[in-house]
Amino acid sequence: MGDWWHRNIIEPGKLPLLLALGAFVLTFVVTRVVTRLIRAGKGPFGNVRAGGVHIHHVVPGIVLTVVGGFGAVAGGRHGFGSALSAVVFGVGAGLVLDEFALILHLDDVYWTEAGRKSVEVVVVTAALVGLMLAGFTPFGVDGLSQDELQDRVNVISTVAGNFLFSLLALSKGKARLAVFGVVVPLVALVGAVRLARPGSLWARRCYARRPRARARAVLRAYRHDRRWSGPRRVVQDWIGGRPDPAPGRPPDER
Repeated sequence: MGDWWHRNIIEPGKLPLLLALGAFVLTFVVTRVVTRLIRAGKGPFGNVRAGGVHIHHVVPGIVLTVVGGFGAVAGGRHGFGSALSAVVFGVGAGLVLDEFALILHLDDVYWTEAGRKSVEVVVVTAALVGLMLAGFTPFGVDGLSQDELQDRVNVISTVAGNFLFSLLALSKGKARLAVFGVVVPLVALVGAVRLARPGSLWARRCYARRPRARARAVLRAYRHDRRWSGPRRVVQDWIGGRPDPAPGRPPDER
């Protein structure tokens, strides 16, 4: 275990990434717990205001992200300074991405349907960083044997191919598969070979004169969304809290 830790975490300089990921996830969890307590009117917590202005936690998050980012660049990948900067960066990133929807819409949509985007972005970010941490880095490790060098050449080739598949999946409107496909071999291939989602760049360019393909794409997207929208909403509600009902709609229709 000690040899694995040194070879795969310490030597390639992944300890700051591990600390940043831990701080990121913990900050998001704590922030959601606090905001849900504030929403329910429980506990000693309350919104931060200055001069009648609600100070969203994205504001200190941006400050911490900037400080931690510059500190990490200056401190390298080893030493106490880099570890501390990674933790500061992770805390700031957790605060910022928890209000990603607010930045996207330039409006306080935290407890609305649009606010679910924040939860999606946080989950995808944590999963992607976790996959990067779990996999080995093809650069930065000294003292490699010829077999190890050959393995790393294969990895670089695989990453390049996965990146091309990811671009195709992204053009077909399948962002999640595109993101995970950069890290996990051949995941993006699924999105690259299947029908594009309606409204995607691929669909607009390649299905404009193919009504049958366009109709199949619409039907497949409808069936997919109908099958997975319910479970996805349950998970999002469990992680981030149930959004407020839309005006004019009873709560059981959310």
